[in-house]
This record gives sequence, C-alpha cells and structure tokens, in this order.
Amino acid sequence: MKSSLFVEEELIYFREGLFGFEEYKTFIPLPVDETSDVVLCLQSTQDPGLSFIIMNPFYLKEDYQPDLSPADYKKLGTEDATLLSFYVICVIGTSSEKSTVNLKCPIVVNTENRQAVQVILASEEYRMRHTLNEFQKKGE
Repeated sequence: MKSSLFVEEELIYFREGLFGFEEYKTFIPLPVDETSDVVLCLQSTQDPGLSFIIMNPFYLKEDYQPDLSPADYKKLGTEDATLLSFYVICVIGTSSEKSTVNLKCPIVVNTENRQAVQVILASEEYRMRHTLNEFQKKGE
C-alpha cells in the first residue's frame, strides 16, 4: 500500500506543468501564514526542493482582469469562470523594489476538478515583472 503525505483533495494538477518546469505536474498550495490565504507556497509533490511563492493577484490589483482564451477554459475543464482561482508567481527580493510578481502569466486553478494551467494573457497591460512597490498604497 502506497502512503502519501498529501491530502488528495488539496493537490493541484498541471497537465502541461509550469513554464520552465514542464516535467512537474503535481503541487500542493501551503499557507505561508495560517491567518491569510493571500500568499501561498506552491510546493511540488515530486521534488521537495521545488516550490514557488504565489499570491492572489486581486489583493494587489483589485481591477485585475485576466481574460482567458477558449483553449484555456478547455484545458481547465470548465466554462464557468466562478469555479476559477487565480494566482501569480512572486520573486522575493531584499525589498519591495526588488520583489516582483508576474501578472502576465497567472496560474489558474479549477477549484472543482483541481486542474490548473499557467497561461499567457494577451493584454499588454500586464508584464512579467511588476515590482511589489507598484501596488503599495501611500502611507504604507
């Protein structure tokens, strides 16, 4: 009998992997802070040394509008946008000026079937490297 350290219902499955990490298909999102789901650690279940810091993009940019293609919806197994959760990969630097988020290529998860895909948005509004300080409110 095979034993797993992960709860099956919490796993996320990428048929095509993440860009640059196509061979890794199964991940589990782990909270960085137990009191918030804004920042998560996306941990590979295949390689304990591979993880990504991901964030809810709507926390940073309330008017974020990721427009998915019909092919993206097909890969996710749904046409119902209410079943989708979005995350962006973060690169953490020594300060907010040196930390970035990739709004151009979000991770999209179908919360019903746990299928996920990383997409490239057509919008020119989003870049692969937005610094975190772009989203800080005055006085913070």
